[in-house]
Amino acid sequence: MKQTVLLAGATGYIGSRVARELLQHDYAVICPVRDNQAAAAKALEAFASSSTQGSLTFCPTRLQDVANLNDALQAFPIDSIVSCIASRSGGVKDSYEVDYLANHALLEWALGNDVRHFTLLSAICIQKPRLAFQFAKLKFEDELAASGIAYTSVRATAFFKSLSGQLKRVSEGKPFLMFGDGTLTRCKPIAESDLATFIRLSLESHDLQGVQAIGGPGPAITPLEQAQLLARVTDQPLRTRGVSPTLLKVIAAILAVPARLSKKFADKAEFARIGHYYATESMLLWDAARESYDADATPEFGTITLEDSYRAQLAGTEDQGLGDQAVFR
Repeated sequence: MKQTVLLAGATGYIGSRVARELLQHDYAVICPVRDNQAAAAKALEAFASSSTQGSLTFCPTRLQDVANLNDALQAFPIDSIVSCIASRSGGVKDSYEVDYLANHALLEWALGNDVRHFTLLSAICIQKPRLAFQFAKLKFEDELAASGIAYTSVRATAFFKSLSGQLKRVSEGKPFLMFGDGTLTRCKPIAESDLATFIRLSLESHDLQGVQAIGGPGPAITPLEQAQLLARVTDQPLRTRGVSPTLLKVIAAILAVPARLSKKFADKAEFARIGHYYATESMLLWDAARESYDADATPEFGTITLEDSYRAQLAGTEDQGLGDQAVFR
């Protein structure tokens, strides 16, 4: 086998695709998980046993606990770590515990166990941080860069999942919901399988070390252009409805007072800030000198387009498993 990889977050949206990618390319994949009986874990086991060259092992583990990691992983000589873990909610406490603390424990374990490389799945939006999960990711990325271990931080743009939430409603003739006039933001969305390939290549190429911003095949697309694409692939007339992003900003301001006294309200205020951020900020490379997003400078990778994904979902050959990452479900 090529090498043994500790894959954190293997049962998540991107992590499960990375697991399949590594297995198909003859890696031994060790997956620390909370529950190896969960449906996502069972699906990976079935995939590994039926159609791959590599090997898959689950280790029930508490990621934030270095001592527990030592106990669970002592039998495995790990060459590299890939971390695809991320806060599911984006809440303040959850972001710190997952995006920073769990990764911090993984790095501490790596430094004590001769791990050669650490690949972190990050997000392109941390280049303009205003949210708890962004600060948590940046805190760990800085720690990783200073650790001395060879590393890659994959700052990925939007996933197809986050842009698929309105496929059903548009196909039913309902209007596409968008913030403002639909031209406030742009992104170069990337397919989960293309991103998984890029993550695998980060383990194999010295050219992919350090911070790597990555998007899918262009051109960059606005929400209005997404609405036009959806209308075309669903054979529906173009119908849109604008929502003011200022509403989210007002909600966050109203919740700021009770948020000082309650974790519940602190998270609600943070969710409103997250919504406003994504409503007003592009998922592209930020040019600090020009104080603008630069679509042309945003690296592209892969061959699968958003239109390919929409058509596959309509044909029933692809399931994005819409959940928290889907907007306007």
